[in-house]
Amino acid sequence: MDGHALLLNDLGAVRTDRDLVFFNAPRHVSQAVTLDQEPAPGTARLSVSLPRTETDVQRIVIAGSIDDATLREVTGLTLTVEAANGTVAQFEIDDTDSVAAMMFGEFYRRNGQWRFRAIGQGWASGLAGLVTEFGVNVEDPAQRTAARPLGSRSTNPFGWTHPPARSTVSSGRNHSATTVSRSMDAFDETHPAEPTYPLDEPRPPAPPADSFDEPRPPAHVGQSAGSFDLRRSDAARESEAAGRHEASNTSRPTARSAMPVDLERRRHTVEHAPPPPNPERADWHSDPNDSSKWRWWDGGEWTGATRPQRQPGPRDCTRCANPRRRKMFGGLAPCRVCEIEIEEFLTHWHTQAWRVLTMSGPRGEDWAALWASLRYQRIEAGAGREALREDALSYVERLVTFAFADGEVELAEFEAFEYAIAELALSGPLIEDLRRRMHRGRTLSALRAGELPMVRTPGLHLDPEEKVHVDLPAIHVRNLARGPKLTEGRLIASNKKLRFVGADTGIELPWSRVVSVHREQNTVVLAATSARGGAIFEVSDPDYVAAALEGALRVAKRLILTPGQRDTRSIPQEVKAEVWQRDGGKCVECGDGHYLEFDHIIPLSRGGATSATNLQILCRACNRAKGARI
Repeated sequence: MDGHALLLNDLGAVRTDRDLVFFNAPRHVSQAVTLDQEPAPGTARLSVSLPRTETDVQRIVIAGSIDDATLREVTGLTLTVEAANGTVAQFEIDDTDSVAAMMFGEFYRRNGQWRFRAIGQGWASGLAGLVTEFGVNVEDPAQRTAARPLGSRSTNPFGWTHPPARSTVSSGRNHSATTVSRSMDAFDETHPAEPTYPLDEPRPPAPPADSFDEPRPPAHVGQSAGSFDLRRSDAARESEAAGRHEASNTSRPTARSAMPVDLERRRHTVEHAPPPPNPERADWHSDPNDSSKWRWWDGGEWTGATRPQRQPGPRDCTRCANPRRRKMFGGLAPCRVCEIEIEEFLTHWHTQAWRVLTMSGPRGEDWAALWASLRYQRIEAGAGREALREDALSYVERLVTFAFADGEVELAEFEAFEYAIAELALSGPLIEDLRRRMHRGRTLSALRAGELPMVRTPGLHLDPEEKVHVDLPAIHVRNLARGPKLTEGRLIASNKKLRFVGADTGIELPWSRVVSVHREQNTVVLAATSARGGAIFEVSDPDYVAAALEGALRVAKRLILTPGQRDTRSIPQEVKAEVWQRDGGKCVECGDGHYLEFDHIIPLSRGGATSATNLQILCRACNRAKGARI
């Protein structure tokens, strides 16, 4: 079974032949409908993105056909509509006539929302008869040139021409369509069943009320409520046949391309053609078989999508090569047609890009496919980055906040931040501030992990194999009964011990006597094994000194964490994401969205848990003001 889709306007016809999605053209130009070319065995699958569908598309017909057989020979024929949250509807077709193609159902707009209905209309004339019914211009196989070379228009069933204006064509053709069954029972007793209309008859302005906007439980044949009734009376069939005969003499609009659609199954590759430069990148390249055209390379093979190579002049649009009008006060106005197309495409592209950005980040196949879709539409990458800028800034802020959640910035987190900045092409004061913060956090984390600098200390007597890591001015603070006593001096930390050398005093603490190092306000506090063995120092950069002393202590006591091991302050990624989503990525106190931190409502020092209910998002100022208070 081959799956097909037709995108129809409010007149029930395709706008151009490009509105047909089938095996020779598996992707609509708007990216709204895509045919899966490698579905699971025994299935045909189409992906429909309703938000991406252009505004003048009112219906999306879902159809299928079979070669060298009829649908009566297909067992277990079922149409299933699935959304992100599961199955929406199921249409079991168990009473088909000897037809080769069928219109199974359609999505349609009603009151600004999309709905779906099952139909079940068959065509004995196969795919050609089905698509012709909706205005597609089909190529006559008897007139097909036998010696057409591979890589010519036969690999692109639509050609590449601008569609002409719509014309009215007298019908007068015999309809070979066979009605299989097009009615549906109401989903409940308060809604009558949908009336049926031949395809050439104008439909009522409002779709039937038995369609649905929201997901419902799967509907199966034979169920009482919500089932699709596939059985019809003989009287109804005769009435429909009479309606079709009457409608055959009416006229209907049709949209045709310069060349008819070729329904003969073609391979979408150019055989024996070498790949382009950078073959891993999907993009337009000069057609290997026709230098007057561009051909789309999808990152793995040549496809059937082509467009003419037209060199725009100085006054032409670089995208469509059409002339641009001059402004009254000089210069050229932007191409209005391209502006509208780009704006409409970026509206839906932005939503998908944000979803990919938050789920997998700016890397991987999904991310590459986003930018490939821009290149396919001939939209500059800069326009996509500009449309995504605000969300990209939010994503980078989220990366930084997550990195600082447990007080440690790992190398992988720092590299992911730098990669995101480069990939999203972000710059400016805010980005530089975030970069400084990440660099600072990474430096402190490396110090705590034991990556300590070596400092030259001329004139200082050192023990054998002693290496100095810290040598800087400090003030020793001693809390006496009459008040604190401050002594200026020099703080020296090595791999053996900690020294403080002052004008009238000196301290020497081997690391074996030190229990912990932590920062309090603008001081560094060392706790020792004896009550009077600790020390407090005022330094210009307490964060740096505390991290360096903690690293020296861990090295001396062999407490360095093994790679991948995290301490008790670690917050799982799923908890970070839950708290971020709950608090809206802003400080819960002041609403600021910059310099955010994860705060334990009940501090860890007081037994607080690392859970979503005990965590909140605060900016740095509010977090410092809160301190260790509950």
